Amino acid sequence: IIAANADNDAGGITTYSVAGAHFGFKLLWVLLLITVSLAVTQEMGVRIGLVTRQGLGGVIRENFGVRWTTFAMALMFIANIGTVVAEFAGVAAAFSIIGVSKYIAVPFAALAVWFILYKGSFKTTQKIFLVFSAFYIVYIINGFIVRPDFNAALVSLVTPTIEWTTPFLLMMIALIGTTITPWGQFFIQSYVVDKGLDIKHYKLEKAEVFFGAFLTNIVSFFIIISTAATLYKYGIRITDAGDAAAALRPLAGNLAQFLFAFGLFAASMLGALILPSATSYSLCEAFGWESGFNTTWKTGRTFYTIILLSIFIPAAVVLIPKIPLVKIMIWSQDVNGILLPFILIFVMKIINNKRIMGEHTNKPFGNIIAWLTIFGIIGATVALVTTSFLGIN
Repeated sequence: IIAANADNDAGGITTYSVAGAHFGFKLLWVLLLITVSLAVTQEMGVRIGLVTRQGLGGVIRENFGVRWTTFAMALMFIANIGTVVAEFAGVAAAFSIIGVSKYIAVPFAALAVWFILYKGSFKTTQKIFLVFSAFYIVYIINGFIVRPDFNAALVSLVTPTIEWTTPFLLMMIALIGTTITPWGQFFIQSYVVDKGLDIKHYKLEKAEVFFGAFLTNIVSFFIIISTAATLYKYGIRITDAGDAAAALRPLAGNLAQFLFAFGLFAASMLGALILPSATSYSLCEAFGWESGFNTTWKTGRTFYTIILLSIFIPAAVVLIPKIPLVKIMIWSQDVNGILLPFILIFVMKIINNKRIMGEHTNKPFGNIIAWLTIFGIIGATVALVTTSFLGIN
């Protein structure tokens, strides 16, 4: 549930807001497909973790060698740092709605994130993650406040629409990249290992993964239809989730604006808590360093140092005057989407290896969905490059 909800971070909410504001209900069918893909890919990560009792980075190192591990870690690190920048940009945008400067809000948020991650035990940290996950209900409430056309939305959910233009294809890849993330594959596997689970917990974990995928994309659905029913309807274009919250005030009232801004803050904080954790988990496991929230600074110095750098470097980037935060937020999701097939290919090779997984290798349905996801992203990327080259806007 935590791993799936963290996909709806600041970059995610921005992506969903812009998708609804600029394209209305046209991209909802992509969301339906992504829900199935998210459930399948995260279930594979959980299963590998339960069987091997190792994070994905460690399994890649053992079975593919140091060079491929370094390649995979470099891809993940690039995408993660851009995404953490997006989280602190989300904090800045949320506080700007109530007139608080980013130079106050972002340092405070960064210090709070570091304090929680460094001082908290595994159980305490998990409870905080779950509290921030619960705040996503504000987007569902907001969806009913703005009174969208639910019938039209449900029709669009099952009716594919595609525009062969660069903005549309970019948004398609961003939707995929913000929902099924490279870091998410590393995080969920490391998390079940750190939690001390094994294969006897598989059925319960599988049910939780499927519920988490459904829950996170219900929230995504309501974000898209909220901005589609208000901003798209009136031809109002936005650049980020902060703009969406501000634009909702004259159209749907103060409550809608507040709920949207509060949800953005909660989502940004959850992402800012999880992304540094996922980055550190992955790098430490890949290269054999001690990791986990139950370690101390003495025993897990590298683990906490990576977390520290993953918090304060992105926070410092957000504080640079006039930096184009919106472009960083959207492009971080596109980078996630473009890099995802590389990580999923590693996952597919591991999950179908009987020497590693024994009797717990993939069933045909799981392989079909996963390979369709991989080739779908590759196809969308090729189409994006083609439309960009041909100048189709």
